[in-house]
Amino acid sequence: MNKHFYTIKFAGILLMLLTIVSCTESAPTHWVGTWGAARQLVEPHNNPPAPGLEGNSFRQIVQVSIGGETARLRLSNEFSTDSTEILAIEMAHAMTEGASYEIDESTTVSLTFDGKPNVTMAAGATATSDPIKFPMNPRQSVAITIHYGHASSTSVTGHPSSRTTSYLAEGNTCDFSNAIRTEHWYNIRGIDVLASLETGAVAILGNSITDGRGSTTNNQNRWPDILSDRLLANEATKNVAVLNMGIGGNCMLGGGLGPIGRIRYTADLLEQPGVKWIILFEAINDLGWARDGVGSANAIIDVYKQIISEAHAKGIRVFGGTITPFKNNGYYTEDHEKGRQHFNNWMRTTPLLDGVIEMEHAVRDPQDTLSMNPEFLFENDYLHPNAKGYEAMGNIVDLNLFSSNK
Repeated sequence: MNKHFYTIKFAGILLMLLTIVSCTESAPTHWVGTWGAARQLVEPHNNPPAPGLEGNSFRQIVQVSIGGETARLRLSNEFSTDSTEILAIEMAHAMTEGASYEIDESTTVSLTFDGKPNVTMAAGATATSDPIKFPMNPRQSVAITIHYGHASSTSVTGHPSSRTTSYLAEGNTCDFSNAIRTEHWYNIRGIDVLASLETGAVAILGNSITDGRGSTTNNQNRWPDILSDRLLANEATKNVAVLNMGIGGNCMLGGGLGPIGRIRYTADLLEQPGVKWIILFEAINDLGWARDGVGSANAIIDVYKQIISEAHAKGIRVFGGTITPFKNNGYYTEDHEKGRQHFNNWMRTTPLLDGVIEMEHAVRDPQDTLSMNPEFLFENDYLHPNAKGYEAMGNIVDLNLFSSNK
């Protein structure tokens, strides 16, 4: 009697466990970007150093936001005029945030593309790896090692301002002990993880202040990094990834460095895997070069309205970051300041935005609110914050904006 009872009990427990496993395996998931960089045609002075990419190996360190078990890597050759041949790629956990080339070799995985270890991207093309089993913790530092075949070093798609050291070694090798160091990323576009439907990403459109000029190389302390750390530490937002789409010197309307904001926002914001929120924080370079401050502000507002409309049509929420003060910088004139005030006032009063992030309040001098707080100055240019300023900016963001129950 007892034996029969325990047999039935065991069978019941086994059935329950199988049901749990089955439900877990069939739980709906989607791809979410956990790390990304805005792409551009790399300027000549930021091109790969000698001996160049062709026939050599290049290790790049990035730090993801959320973790995951299954990942894929996205590559880009979009702005190059020549094809890029990749013989092989490995990913592994990096031992540092970029200060060394060392990896945890036990975590190394080789990537494939349609089942093959190699891929060639034509000029203007992109490539996405096959999904791989690659467990990552939140804020995991990841080393991406690319072994190049044919590749230009004068027409290169990349992200020049990596704020992280990369390592270039001669030949097809995994020995980077004598590597050339450079603070640029080439050809890498994003890392995605397979995550639950509750997981989503916030994509940030910005310029050098978002890209991190003034942050500490290999410390991963740009303001989006600070925001990511806070989101992960908060129970209600621990499933929110952060994608930094800042480009140094970028403008919304025209000029500047990289593709302008009103053109790149579709790819860099709306088409990001798993994006649920957007932060718009781009205008300071346009205003700094404006012939008519208020007129330029109105033109940028029109672009913001277009982005908001398209984002809302996709169910994406949009937040605006107020433009930080720049008095005592070469950008400052009374006319440009009128443009900044007009632009910030629009953000604070428009019903179109889903929220406003007071970046201005985070860094302004309480004694002279048109200027940046002296404690936050980078190289005394009165435009870019230092690491302490970026910490203040990351800390001013209200995490309730990203809470699923808000």
